[in-house]
Amino acid sequence: MNNSAENLLPETAFQEQVGGNSNPSGYDQVADNIRPIPRISVQAFCETQGLTEVMEMGALDRRMDKAHVKVHSGGIPAATQFYAQAPTPNLLILESIGSGEQIIEQLDMLSGHCDPGTKVIVIGHENDVQLYRELITRGVSEYMIAPVSLSAILAEISAIFVDPDAEPLGRFVAFIGAKGGVGSSTVAHNISWAMSTEIETDVVLADMDVAFGTANIDFDQDPSQHIGDVIFSPDRLDETYLERVLTKCSDHLSLLAAPSTLDNTCDFGEATFDGLFDLLQKGVPYITLDMPHTWTAWTRRVLNRADDIVITATPDLACLRNTKLLLDKLSDLRPNDRSPFLVLNQVGMPKRPEISVAEFTGPLGLEPAAVLPFNPEVFGTASNNGQMIAEFSAKHESVAEFANLAGVLTGRKTLQRNGSSSGLAPLLAKLGLGAKKS
Repeated sequence: MNNSAENLLPETAFQEQVGGNSNPSGYDQVADNIRPIPRISVQAFCETQGLTEVMEMGALDRRMDKAHVKVHSGGIPAATQFYAQAPTPNLLILESIGSGEQIIEQLDMLSGHCDPGTKVIVIGHENDVQLYRELITRGVSEYMIAPVSLSAILAEISAIFVDPDAEPLGRFVAFIGAKGGVGSSTVAHNISWAMSTEIETDVVLADMDVAFGTANIDFDQDPSQHIGDVIFSPDRLDETYLERVLTKCSDHLSLLAAPSTLDNTCDFGEATFDGLFDLLQKGVPYITLDMPHTWTAWTRRVLNRADDIVITATPDLACLRNTKLLLDKLSDLRPNDRSPFLVLNQVGMPKRPEISVAEFTGPLGLEPAAVLPFNPEVFGTASNNGQMIAEFSAKHESVAEFANLAGVLTGRKTLQRNGSSSGLAPLLAKLGLGAKKS
């Protein structure tokens, strides 16, 4: 057992630099600011159902994606019996409902089976300073008092295994459409532009639609290198090579464009983009991902890794169903993250029957982060000119919507959300779109 590193959250200074995060939906903001845990083995021995549930939730958390977590029952005595015949992991989390004397006695028995490099966190039910000092003296990394939250557990693991002097990590914002043709790419490009111009923070926009991406067209760029050069030749990937592949669109916005060819198929492995993302995250405050409308192992992994997700939908029933499906699945994958942001696009199209904003958002349980009017002349002309809406028509109402959501995503603004009731309840119930019960 060894003493822990100083309890610091390495992301703090970086979050102050970029403005932190708003907390509109009640998600665990502390956990959101914790760096990913490295590839370590973690085993927890719990005595209460509360801690068992917290640890099981932690095992599914995206920040623990690289860690190998196992949760056992039985507390310190069970750990002593288990490790009498097995090597100890990088980190042991031990809960005890006993007295301080019992904890010390049980740890003494366990210490004979504990490998020298193993770190130990003890979770007890006594608020005793003397016990804390005694445990630290005996090499315990930290003593925590139950009940403990997931964010507290993640913060302690981060304090032990993450270098507090490490460079801050950039945040990923993934944009995906509820169905094809809803304008998700347009939203991604214009919000990336707003983040780089209005907020004046560095942004890399990655066009993840490797086959049919249009970011280079929307920004009037014709790069000789693209994202395909990176993912199809991963052995060449380093900071220098990545700098050559990026295309500068403005002082603060760089583009990682799609190839504009069909020379390669796009049936990627689940971890294809991990190396690229690790590198991007070390050098840029914000990385925006223009995702294709597909559901594969790699798209699911990318969405799970993102710090924030923006879903773009048009006000029709198919989009409502698909948005609900996405929200439910993402809630399962990311239980400790805030809900995705919803952008309703092409609202008010003449002669098209559409669902009202209130009826669309009611079954989803969230308000839209932006509502964009149907205006084919402005959006179409801007796209054909290779311009953003703010460049082509600075006073268009969508410009303010893009700037507002850019502020929310960078923590400069907060987004208020209130539930809405829906008059479509009978039809939605038949389609299985009723609000999910907690």
